[in-house]
Amino acid sequence: MRAIDLSNATWRKSSYSNTTGGECLEVAEDIPSLVPVRDSKAPERGALLFDAGVWSVFVSSITMSAWPNR
Repeated sequence: MRAIDLSNATWRKSSYSNTTGGECLEVAEDIPSLVPVRDSKAPERGALLFDAGVWSVFVSSITMSAWPNR
């Protein structure tokens, strides 16, 4: 297993997130071939790393289930 340095990653939160932080995830999209995901309330706890292809399938599937008539 290789170590991934996320100290310079650019994190973003959904525009649907509320301004108080809520229960949101943050995603960094500037790591080649990986998508790090972390809890916005506890970023110090680290991130889960997903293969970019797997992440794309996940996002597509939840988007389609949220809007099945699209």
